[in-house]
Amino acid sequence: MKATVQARLDEESQAALKQLTRRLGWSPSRVVREGLRLMASHYGATPRKRKIIGLGEFEGGPPDLATNKKYLEDLGQ
Repeated sequence: MKATVQARLDEESQAALKQLTRRLGWSPSRVVREGLRLMASHYGATPRKRKIIGLGEFEGGPPDLATNKKYLEDLGQ
């Protein structure tokens, strides 16, 4: 699917685009497309789920360790 996008560029952005097209030998459209790809890879096009560190890392142990008060009876003595 092709889409046309119009953008208003300030003088600094116009100069950067012109310099990149000359330096790389690319069309302005290709420079913009590659810039979008870089931004998407850096910021992530889709949000990633956060991983909880240590989740599922431990085997065994009581399943009610966090809720059963009997495990806290001798704590700190």
